[in-house]
Amino acid sequence: MDGRYRKNIQAGLEVKIVLKKDQRTGKTTSGVVKDILTNSDFHPHGIKVRLQDGQVGRVTEGYN
Repeated sequence: MDGRYRKNIQAGLEVKIVLKKDQRTGKTTSGVVKDILTNSDFHPHGIKVRLQDGQVGRVTEGYN
């Protein structure tokens, strides 16, 4: 699943995100989407989301 397109992401979806502090290393964090923070349909670095635990980052991949 391509995390750069908003249409692929919805609340409740399990995803891997890259936190702001981990952008240089590319380390991912897993969690479940609570809110979608990016308003545009596409973002080249991934749609920004807030996970249920409150962490915010850009989606790299998702699971159905």
